[in-house]
Amino acid sequence: MALYEHVMIARQDLSNTQAEGLIEHFSGILTENGGKVVDFEYWGVKTMAYKINKNRKGHYAFLRSDAPSAAVQEMERLMRLHDDVMRVLTIKVDEHVEGPSVQMQKRDDRPERGDRPDRGDRPDRGDRGDRPDRGPRPERR
Repeated sequence: MALYEHVMIARQDLSNTQAEGLIEHFSGILTENGGKVVDFEYWGVKTMAYKINKNRKGHYAFLRSDAPSAAVQEMERLMRLHDDVMRVLTIKVDEHVEGPSVQMQKRDDRPERGDRPDRGDRPDRGDRGDRPDRGPRPERR
């Protein structure tokens, strides 16, 4: 069986328990078709970058599964037919990462972005008319 990661967006007017019920419902579909859900996370209501079906927000859920492709196809088919599910994304992965997903990690747990220089590290240009890297400006006519 292959390893998959699924992200689902449900309508914003559902309650939290209804959204978590959707996760359990679709997890059951995977298990009925010979797969298993390794882990799932409910990310909560988040604002989307653009409107989907006149909704600005949605309930986000993340599932990790170990299932045959037929089970995943059946779950996706039923998700797309369900009125409460707005979007589904499924990705096949080589291995599941242990621990919480990046979305669930606190800001303090994330590694620092050390590749960006601080604003104080920029070279001093001095007066804008002085351009040591280009030489003097040509005369205007």
